[in-house]
Amino acid sequence: MAATATWNLTLPNVEAPALSPILETSDVALAARGDARAFARLYEEHKGRVMAIARRMAGWEHAAELTQDVFVRAWQKLGTFRGEAQFSTWLHRLAVNLILSRRAAWATERARFLDAEDTLDSLAARPSGRELNIDFEKAIDLLPDGARTVFVLHDVEGWKHEEIARALGVTSGTTKAQLHRARMLLRGVLA
Repeated sequence: MAATATWNLTLPNVEAPALSPILETSDVALAARGDARAFARLYEEHKGRVMAIARRMAGWEHAAELTQDVFVRAWQKLGTFRGEAQFSTWLHRLAVNLILSRRAAWATERARFLDAEDTLDSLAARPSGRELNIDFEKAIDLLPDGARTVFVLHDVEGWKHEEIARALGVTSGTTKAQLHRARMLLRGVLA
């Protein structure tokens, strides 16, 4: 199915009424048959959550592009949605998989290796004044990629260690260690 519709990520922040499960199921079926308006309604319903996961996993600078890419991929793959889970669950998994694959590609393109041990060392241990009001989202952005991914998937999105391990191709012990590291780094920054 050829994607002919485009979606503007800079629309005014107007809350669209939530789609009922019946309307969403109908829109999914219509969109799978190529109905761009039905897909636009699905986009409006789910763009905020996809943008949030992209922002947390890849940072502000990549979030809009990744969100757009997730919905393009969803449009292309909608025919594979079998309805065994909610559309939001399917879309979320698609988003995480796309973001993880993009981050892996970016990592191989990097000319230098960022030593994760030194990532937060340049920050003052006890910031003063207005610096104390560091935004939690900014603190997450400071985490090394692996720790950030595990932290977001586990503590923010509610995934279990086994699910994260499967998605990342590592052991659950590795995800537990990364989560502990992320929490310690955040504690140091936010203290």
